[in-house]
Amino acid sequence: MTLPDDRFPTDFLWGAATAAYQIEGAATADGKGPSIWDDFTHQPGRVSDGKTADVSVDHYNLWQHDVDSMAELGLDAYRFSVSWPRVQPGGTGPANQAGLDFYSRLVDGLVEKNIKPFVTLYHWDLPLELERAGGWPERDTAERFADYAALVAEALGDRVHMWTTLNEPYCASYLGYGSGVFAPGRTEPAGALAAVHHLNLAHGLGATAIRSVLGADAPVSVTLNMQVPQPVDPTNERDLDAVRRVDALANRAFLAPMLEGEYPADLLADTAAVTDWGFVKPGDLATINQPLDALGVNYYRTVKVRGYEPGEQRFDADGHGNAHASPWIGSSGVIDFVPVPGPYTAMGWNIVPEGLSTVLETLATRYPELPLIITENGAAFDDVVEADGAIHDAERIDYLDAHIGAVADSVAAGVDVRGYFVWSLMDNFEWADGFTKRFGVLYSDYETQERLWKDSAYWYQALIRSTT
Repeated sequence: MTLPDDRFPTDFLWGAATAAYQIEGAATADGKGPSIWDDFTHQPGRVSDGKTADVSVDHYNLWQHDVDSMAELGLDAYRFSVSWPRVQPGGTGPANQAGLDFYSRLVDGLVEKNIKPFVTLYHWDLPLELERAGGWPERDTAERFADYAALVAEALGDRVHMWTTLNEPYCASYLGYGSGVFAPGRTEPAGALAAVHHLNLAHGLGATAIRSVLGADAPVSVTLNMQVPQPVDPTNERDLDAVRRVDALANRAFLAPMLEGEYPADLLADTAAVTDWGFVKPGDLATINQPLDALGVNYYRTVKVRGYEPGEQRFDADGHGNAHASPWIGSSGVIDFVPVPGPYTAMGWNIVPEGLSTVLETLATRYPELPLIITENGAAFDDVVEADGAIHDAERIDYLDAHIGAVADSVAAGVDVRGYFVWSLMDNFEWADGFTKRFGVLYSDYETQERLWKDSAYWYQALIRSTT
């Protein structure tokens, strides 16, 4: 243990995070409808191992056991997402009571163990019926999200410690509708940008809906995965412009409307050949710009970019897998992502703890009054169960120790960071990588549904005890 006890305030929250589609299973149980990920994973060639999360780690049935594990770990908080089609099978109309009851039991179980529930309303599992009506490129989807948010707020009420509207709208828009490597697998540049706006609008409408049900003081946040682009040559204007373009698309396309009430002028200029942004209606930006009680930050890696000119060798090493289409709408022909030096995780992502400090301190400088929470941080490695049942994941311990140290450095520098959630509580279905990547501090046996403690789980337990 390298962190002294006094690096964090006594009320700092230590947690773990998961997502509904990745862990729940029970794909058709108790009235649940299909999501875009249910549909996507059943299409041949979409997932690297050909698997689906129809069963996954069966958290829907084993949630009590998992809550007991959280309590044993000593977690202060647990971040989970609600499956929209479990609550509203088709994305519209009255709630499916059985779905709401599941989340109500889970919240009660957490509260009973003194674990604060952090509820994410959207972690990418759009009801398939809404996708067939156009999905996130359609304005109606944002309006239906507000209805859904109100249903969940009414059901779970003030038992929830923090409401998060969206998780990583960057992935839902650009990877779902731009490059097509995530559900629903569409490759429509203009549609991807419309999805950006309608996800932003859904955030604003959802925040408003939550507070209309629970009162103006209901705690609301949003979680963004902040890109950390670095220029190949910091003295090269083309490379610096490539950094600006990536920052505009990945970061400021969400930060600026949510926190400043406007879209960046350079983003609109970069994408003008793709769309005129006519889907932004009068009043939308005011709706999106809702007061937040915290900003959730997901961090895993950095990227290195350069300005690209035809004829140069191209790498396209942006870490999102091979795709025929680019997620970098309006900039794919003028920027290139080059390989970065290791060490790497099993995802092929570079390990740069100081990048997390950079993100936190940049956000704190730009939005000094806004508390920050690390809502995801962790790493996949090739874990092996030894003959005695032990799982010696020293690389993950080193990763977590270094990144939590980076958080401590930022706290010491005056950044208002309120908590840290490790990704993930347990191994699960890693989206288009299927079951090939393990992020958990708990090891999941996908055949027996047994959860085993990795060395990193014992390490995290000891860390929490040492800092509280």
